[in-house]
Parts: sequence; structure tokens; C-alpha cells
Amino acid sequence: MSKKLLIGAMVALFLLSGCTKKAQVDAGSEYVDAKASGASTLTVDDPNVSDLITKLEGAAKSIYFNFDQFDVKASELDAIRNNANLFTGADAENLNIKIEGNCDEWGTDEYNYALGLKRAKAVKDELIANGVPESKISIVSYGESNPACTSSSKECWNKNRRADFKLIP
Repeated sequence: MSKKLLIGAMVALFLLSGCTKKAQVDAGSEYVDAKASGASTLTVDDPNVSDLITKLEGAAKSIYFNFDQFDVKASELDAIRNNANLFTGADAENLNIKIEGNCDEWGTDEYNYALGLKRAKAVKDELIANGVPESKISIVSYGESNPACTSSSKECWNKNRRADFKLIP
């Protein structure tokens, strides 16, 4: 048995050693290889791009959720439409969107990471329905680890049940 395992490992190493290194694209990362992904070559280090990102992120509205829910509330649909218009405008044509799902402190870490991901996915689906190309959007969950507010109050918990937007060159 161990001889077969050793031979299998050697074959795997032989096959892998012959592979050329390929550019990696991580759609969830802020640092995407522009040549591999076909993305623009804008960088955050460019002051014009940095200012544009700051302006657009400041105009984008967070989307808020009810306790233990991930469906987009009807009261948030105007914010979704406004964000979609912002993200499809000429200023944002070379920028990608990262949707960050967040939760309050209630529930286990695992549950909140899953809930944050579902919230980000729900917002992504709404943006796509409002004309934002799916290829420009990535999602991530921070669960309860990225609170907007840290006091233990109902108002604070409401602020933490949200999806935020980050723009990526």
C-alpha cells in the first residue's frame, strides 16, 4: 500500500513540476492580476483613481437587513437602484465592486459568516437585476468581525446588519 502511495506522490510531483506558472485571479481579492483577468490597469496608488474611489464609495449607500434575515427589504430597493446607477456610470466603468456582508454580534461565528455571505449575494442579485454586470461584482462576508457600531443596543445592532461596497480598480 505504501509503495503505491509513494509512486502516486512521485507521479503527481512529476506532473506538477512540468506545469508553467499561470497568473492567478482571485475575484474576491482587491489585488487581481490585471493581465490575467482582462481588467483595467488602474491602481489605487494613482491619486485620481483614489479620489474617484473615495467619491463613489462615499456616494454608495449601505443596504440594511432585518434581524436574522438576508432578503433585501422593500425599503432598501431605492438605495439599490441608486447604487446600481452609480456603479454603471461612466466614472465607474473601469472599477469592480466588492460587496461586504456584515452581521450583528448575535449567533455563532460560523452562522454569521454564512448569513453575511447570503446578504452580500442578495445585494449582488439585486444589482445585477438593475443592470450592473455580474463580472464586475465579487462578494465577501465579514460576519460580525467588521462592526460599524460596538455598543450593545438595538440601534447599534441594526447598523451592523448591512452590506457595504468597496470599489476596486
